[in-house]
Amino acid sequence: MKEHIAACVQFAVEPNNINVNIEKACYWLKKAYKEYQADLVVFPETITTGFTPNIPVEEFYEMLSEIPGSHTKKVQKLAKELGVHVVFPLYERGKKQNEILNSSILIDDNGDILANYRKTHPFPTERKAGGGWTTPGDKTVVVDTKLGKIGMIICYDGDFPELSRVLALKGAEIITRPSALLRSYEIWETTNKARAYDNHVYVLAANSLGKDAGDNYYFGHSMIVSPIAQTMALARGTEEIIAAKLNPKPIKYVSYGTKSPMKFDHIEDRNIGVYKEILLEGKSSFEPSERIPYKKAKNY
Repeated sequence: MKEHIAACVQFAVEPNNINVNIEKACYWLKKAYKEYQADLVVFPETITTGFTPNIPVEEFYEMLSEIPGSHTKKVQKLAKELGVHVVFPLYERGKKQNEILNSSILIDDNGDILANYRKTHPFPTERKAGGGWTTPGDKTVVVDTKLGKIGMIICYDGDFPELSRVLALKGAEIITRPSALLRSYEIWETTNKARAYDNHVYVLAANSLGKDAGDNYYFGHSMIVSPIAQTMALARGTEEIIAAKLNPKPIKYVSYGTKSPMKFDHIEDRNIGVYKEILLEGKSSFEPSERIPYKKAKNY
């Protein structure tokens, strides 16, 4: 990884007004580049529509485009003009009728789409098989870019340590987590810091702001967390940008503000022989308020 400036942007979307939200994203992308000299910019989950569409799946499907397509081309063009990398999350029209994917694309500084990650752990209310609208993806993504190796997750994915661990094992130095978090700030902070520290990676976590079409309200507080769990940048509950310079040698010292050497590596020090049962199906010993039923695919 090379030293560079990473930024997270949060702004309030106009629910389901795709063209307006794309224009707003372009405005904020320009601002992140001009005011923060950002090399990498991460937007929140489903930035073109908001998280909950609150319309029939058939109608929502018709609103969406394939990737690449009309909903990505303006941001691709602007990324090339500015010479920046962009993580741009949006709902994607799938190849099958009424198939909707919660996606996050990585655009490079030439305007090319290097990767398209489809959320592998849709939130229970969003899962199509549970009465929602999203079909899960089935692939992990780590991309070797000019800036470094970038792993990609989306929101609820960050609750599952196994997923981020796989990305770290595949060489990720940075994990991007665009989100529309429907839980508390403490959960947001805890999971971002845990995934960063567990795996010695930078976590760039951009969270939604304002209201979506389902009357859900999002609190922002996007954050950038270092591989030793330091919060390097933290947004408020308003439209704004945060940015931080990422150091390519982030685990030389055991904590920030000290020269005390770090002498461990969570990836190398794993005792993998005791993890044989990690892939067993299971459920919590405690009952949630409601279990939303769904049929698991072989890869989900």
